[in-house]
Amino acid sequence: MKPIWGIDLGGTKIECAVIENLESRKVLSRLRLPTEQEHGYEHILRQIQKLVMQSAAATGLHPEKIGFATPGTLDPTTQTLKNSNTVCLNGKPLKADLEALLGVPCFLANDANCFALAEARWGAAHEVAPNAEVVWGLIMGTGTGSGVVVNGKVLQGRHGIGGEWGHSFLDDSAYECYCGNVGCVEQVLSGPALTRFYNEKTGQSLKLPEIVERYRAGNDEAAKETMERLVHFFGKAVANFINVIDPEVVVIGGGVGNIDILYSAGVEAVKKYIFNSGKCETIFLKPKLGDSAGVFGAALLCV
Repeated sequence: MKPIWGIDLGGTKIECAVIENLESRKVLSRLRLPTEQEHGYEHILRQIQKLVMQSAAATGLHPEKIGFATPGTLDPTTQTLKNSNTVCLNGKPLKADLEALLGVPCFLANDANCFALAEARWGAAHEVAPNAEVVWGLIMGTGTGSGVVVNGKVLQGRHGIGGEWGHSFLDDSAYECYCGNVGCVEQVLSGPALTRFYNEKTGQSLKLPEIVERYRAGNDEAAKETMERLVHFFGKAVANFINVIDPEVVVIGGGVGNIDILYSAGVEAVKKYIFNSGKCETIFLKPKLGDSAGVFGAALLCV
């Protein structure tokens, strides 16, 4: 089997992994360069090209194709990138430009989709349910994103937004979202939304881990209210999505995903809203691959 190449294109760094083959999963090379997005789109392309050349020199190999985890999504109609927080990429024909620059076929997917794919094929979901038909990967951190993997393949969708759970409507009490709407999941369940809720209640400026510790200590009413609100809306938001795609496994990444009550009280809250007589047999897991999920998922786009 041939080596597979993946690149995780992030806002601050670009990472390239060369993996021996699908079976061994041995990493032959893993190199990084800064994205330096402040220098613009063309500079990012040059950084990617430089990284590929460095990886080729390090391994003595040249790619036949490369998978990319991207911020934002490639629009299936216009073939340009959209919804990226690396704003200089928006509206650009990234796939076509990469293929012209690197001389190989390139496969692009949103970074949340790549996270889900890696955890489904090589990570937590694979360990517990290797034959799962549907795996849902959530990222609950600075933002909230998700990806859906069906029979080992990423669900892209007609608009390229398959799995965009973070921008589905949840509740009118949510803060106004950068997407222009009010009520998005992201503005209720992301780390910044949770800290903002607590800080507005108390007039203090604490980070999420501090709020969680105060909740665990049991002596902070606002921390208790913040965590109970998290559990309540997690139950609603997750149950709504489960009612649509009914995954066997849900893998929760990101800093908010480290909060243990999501896997106990959070799952109990899901049961209140799931269309299954109050029973939820979905398996909820923490991820196994850490910061490797993006680049591994990108590589898996090629196979």
